[in-house]
Amino acid sequence: MSTRNLPTIGVTLDSEKPGGYSKYPWYALRTNYMDAVAATGGLPVALPHNAGLAEAMLDRIDALIVTGGAFDVDPSLYGDAGRHDTVILKEGRTAAELALVRGALARNMPVLGICGGEQLLAVALGGTLIQHIPDAIPGALDHEQKNPRNEPGHEVAVVPGTLLHRIVGSTAMNVNTSHHQAVRAPGPRAIVNATSSDGVIEGIEETGYRFCLGVQWHPEFFIDPGDRRIFDALCAAARA
Repeated sequence: MSTRNLPTIGVTLDSEKPGGYSKYPWYALRTNYMDAVAATGGLPVALPHNAGLAEAMLDRIDALIVTGGAFDVDPSLYGDAGRHDTVILKEGRTAAELALVRGALARNMPVLGICGGEQLLAVALGGTLIQHIPDAIPGALDHEQKNPRNEPGHEVAVVPGTLLHRIVGSTAMNVNTSHHQAVRAPGPRAIVNATSSDGVIEGIEETGYRFCLGVQWHPEFFIDPGDRRIFDALCAAARA
C-alpha cells in the first residue's frame, strides 16, 4: 500500500515533571493512540506544547486528536470561581491544546477529543465541566474503573441521528472509563451524543463543523467495534 498520500493526524502529547523517565521535564503518550491512527489509514505525528507554534503545526496536519491525561482543565476557563480539591492542572499543556483546538475549528479541520480532550473541546465550544463526579452526581457509576483499561467499564447509550451514531452504527457501546470529571454543558451550539446510565455526558459534537467530535472514553483501545470506526471516520474526514 502506498503511504504517499496518508492524511497527517496531529496527536497532542502529555507532559510530566522531572522524575521517572528523566531528571528533566518530558513528554509522554501511550503507543496505542499512534497505533490506532496508523491502523486506520493515518500518519500520526506528535504535537508539543507550544501555543505560539499552534498555527504552524496546524499548517502541516490534516486533523487533530486531543488526548487524555491525569489532569484537569482550569475551572476559571469555564467560569467557575472555585476549584475542587481533586483538580490537578497542567497550564502549559492546556494553553497549547486550546490554541490548537481553536485554530483547528477556525479552519474547519477535523477534531477528535478523547477523555480529557473531550472536556477541553467542550470548554473551547463554550461549555462547562463537572469538577468531581462523585460530589456532583449522587449514586454515580464508578467512572474510574478498577479493572484494566483495555476492558469495558460500562455501557453508553448513543443518541440516534448524531454523527457518533452514524459512525458507530449502534445505539449502545461498551467502553472503558477513567475520569473523575465530565462535561456539564457542551456549549451553546454543541449537542450531547452519548450518556451513561447515571446521566453523565459521555460524548459531544458540534454539527456546524465538518467533523467535531468528543468522547469521554478511550477508543484507541479498540474495545468496542465502534471504537475503530471513530478513527476510521476521522481519517476519512482528514482525507476529504
